Amino acid sequence: MNIAIQHPLKARKVQFNFEQSPAHWIYGDVYSSHMINGVNMLLPLGELWFCRVYNKALPFVTDVKLREEVQGFIRQEAVHSRAHSGALDFLRDHGYQLDDYLARVNVLFGQVLGEQPFGLKFLQNERTEKFWLVARVGVIAAIEHFTGILGQWSLDSKGWDDADPVIADLFRWHLAEEVEHRTVAFDLFEHLCKTELGFYVGRQALMAIIFPLFVYFLVDGCRYLAGQDPDPRAQAIARKSMLKMLWQLEKVGKKTDHLPTFSLLVKATLRWVPKSFHPITEGDTQQALDYIARSQGILAARKN
Repeated sequence: MNIAIQHPLKARKVQFNFEQSPAHWIYGDVYSSHMINGVNMLLPLGELWFCRVYNKALPFVTDVKLREEVQGFIRQEAVHSRAHSGALDFLRDHGYQLDDYLARVNVLFGQVLGEQPFGLKFLQNERTEKFWLVARVGVIAAIEHFTGILGQWSLDSKGWDDADPVIADLFRWHLAEEVEHRTVAFDLFEHLCKTELGFYVGRQALMAIIFPLFVYFLVDGCRYLAGQDPDPRAQAIARKSMLKMLWQLEKVGKKTDHLPTFSLLVKATLRWVPKSFHPITEGDTQQALDYIARSQGILAARKN
């Protein structure tokens, strides 16, 4: 196990005022704005699901340092969920109907990935319940690989520098904390797996599922919001196929740096494959802490 965090993970109070933020918050770029806005619909329920799973995993964590990191991770993710719940209200205030999409997200985290997926009773015995818990910890490890990658991208990118400062800061603060705690999910999954072989095979199998799902939800959320936007550019986006959306992701990312390119996500997935992989190599902790120290959302919360 590689312990990369040299300081206690802590939840930070944040405050964001979205009253002046436009729906097309990356000015002039409807596609990128809706792609990131769509992520807001996943995060409140998804982050709370992370917390529920990790709270169930805590009794099985025997490493004291890792246990402290998992507890810090839970506290940070709870704050992330609350902050993005406010961003959902921002979207509603701009006239977007979110209930149908949020219902699908609730099915994903509440039923498919819940304690008894689709009501299956076989998970009620101790052995299978532990297996399902470890599998879900592995799902989180795979997801956190992408949040860490996106976090480092957001710290390196200048593409949001001219965007709405409040929405940009919401995501950059959140993603900086993803870089900060990027090793926790991976280390916890390794800690709970019985063998190194089981850990390696398990994380490859789960990534083979998570990568296409991750991409699907990115595109689906974008099209869902674009379909409600009267702007003709948004309506054109809503009619695009999955392949055309991914091709546009690549083109827009290269041209504007408003989004990570699809090829960046593919390369990040391939780096997950070697047995020697560890997420410590996927980000710069000091760079993340430097951004957190100047985040306007954190500074605003300190004043109140």
